[in-house]
Amino acid sequence: MAGQGLKYVKVRDHLRSLVTHELAVGDPIPSERILCEQFGVSRMTVRQAVDALVVEGLLVREQGRGTFVAPIKVDLEVRLSSFDEEMQRRGMTPSSKVLASEIVDATPDVADALELLPGERVYSLYRVRLADGEPMAVEQSWLPTRLVPGLFDDGVPESLYGELRRRGLDPDWGEDVVAAAEADGEDAALLGIEPGKAVLRLTRRTFAGQVATVYSRSVYRADRYVLWVPLRRPQRPLIPRTTKGER
Repeated sequence: MAGQGLKYVKVRDHLRSLVTHELAVGDPIPSERILCEQFGVSRMTVRQAVDALVVEGLLVREQGRGTFVAPIKVDLEVRLSSFDEEMQRRGMTPSSKVLASEIVDATPDVADALELLPGERVYSLYRVRLADGEPMAVEQSWLPTRLVPGLFDDGVPESLYGELRRRGLDPDWGEDVVAAAEADGEDAALLGIEPGKAVLRLTRRTFAGQVATVYSRSVYRADRYVLWVPLRRPQRPLIPRTTKGER
């Protein structure tokens, strides 16, 4: 059993090396027959190695065609920056497709996130975020109208964060909640993926000082993103947030 496991690792590592150093996105990997002959292993061992790289997102299977090198995943770093800034940092051209932009009454959940009263007026912006013309995320954002009057008067600004900075409300901290989920029909259609495919759901509150400026909910394609969280030694003890009633 140990020997069989070692063979699987050798095949897997060989394929990983091919993907990262020799093959390009969309290239097919060597056939099962070639890999079986090269490493003297069974088809089951080869499939186990390929399965592992499919799960990692390095390879993608296309029914009836074969297995190919998957598109490179963009690392979604947890830090306070706009989508446009993140894509430009990676050498990609960002763009957006606005699906809806309007002023609405804040629902209780939006009001709570923005520290408003339910029913207060907020800007609502619903759009698809693209990089090099490919859908990457679906995003809905809300901002208090009293903070940024006339925000949509000349159309939707290219960058909400940029507009906030221009008005002296520089976003300087925030909080994210990230969860794995499956794409529903609407999000799948907008992202160009099959319903039920894995996605990352990110909820963010952004602040300028003590003022809540933006609340957003985004759905990112899990086949194009990997979550990257830089860590460092804390400068002081971290105390978990308690809920009401806890002592």
